[in-house]
Amino acid sequence: MTRALVVGAGLTGSLCAALLRKEIAGPLYLALWDKAEDAGGRMTTAKCPHNPGCTADLGAQYITCTPHYSQKHQKFYEELLACGILEPLTSPIEGMEVREGDCNFVAPQGMSSILKHYLKESGAEVLLKQHVTQINLRDNKWEVSRDIGSPEQFDLVILTMPTPQILGLQGDIVNIISECQRQQLASVSYSSRYALGLFYEAGMKIDVPWAGRYISGNPCIRFISIDNKKRNIESSKFGPSLVIHTTVPFGVTHLEHSEEDVQELITQQLENILPGLPQPVATKCQKWRYSQVTSSAANSPGQMTLHLNPFLVCAGDGFTHSNFDGCITSALSVVEALKKCI
Repeated sequence: MTRALVVGAGLTGSLCAALLRKEIAGPLYLALWDKAEDAGGRMTTAKCPHNPGCTADLGAQYITCTPHYSQKHQKFYEELLACGILEPLTSPIEGMEVREGDCNFVAPQGMSSILKHYLKESGAEVLLKQHVTQINLRDNKWEVSRDIGSPEQFDLVILTMPTPQILGLQGDIVNIISECQRQQLASVSYSSRYALGLFYEAGMKIDVPWAGRYISGNPCIRFISIDNKKRNIESSKFGPSLVIHTTVPFGVTHLEHSEEDVQELITQQLENILPGLPQPVATKCQKWRYSQVTSSAANSPGQMTLHLNPFLVCAGDGFTHSNFDGCITSALSVVEALKKCI
């Protein structure tokens, strides 16, 4: 039986797992490990602790598909639309750049529903709170260690976490990565920002004419979403949710500050933009240290193969670009690279 491990339960990782299930012939044990408490990565959807039906997308807000990718990745879009996981974005987003031919989509059940769809298709055993620390080569298999639990051996490993975390791994992988590859991985750069989710009581209304709004000229806040309104979800039953994304300069400046201090600063600026908001029943502050890729790895379109037999590969938006189509491109590149060595 082939034993495969995907590290990282974000969009690229979950889609890689789904594609592996279709591509690998014969018996397959497929595991997916992530160090976080829930799957989602930067497409995470947070739940109000007092009312799980009230949710907020703290990462990606909507998906923009260009005419190029609407053809290239047509089957992926058609599948998600047919399943009701994606719907056209029809709510007004003030300040959104509108380009001819682009289509925008939202996920009615939250952005994390996309990757949970792929995880279900994959049949993978998903283990959370699994922080991978070492990768060693043992008897022509990859022995993967984590901070909790015993090491396990796999025939192939796909790493989809941000490249600084890949470079932080210990074990034989340190010598397997060539100096050229190390420089390429180190050259990947990311923006940083915070997201704040505010959850309100059922029946409360936020009386604004938009579902989302890009903010110009504010030193802290770049984007605000009335999240249920953006996704065409009635708020009377579950209560509305509000999402605030900070600017990148604010995120960089306050990256090592406490979440409590950051949340207070965001709330102060929010009062200037939306004065008189009632107190939320719950909040969730999310630090995105690796928010979006600003410079991807050169000469490694979609993936970087570190070892052929047994197969070890890096993937994710660090090798493409930080959006839905970038993750699809990366996952497809992994599958193509794998086909060459099996």
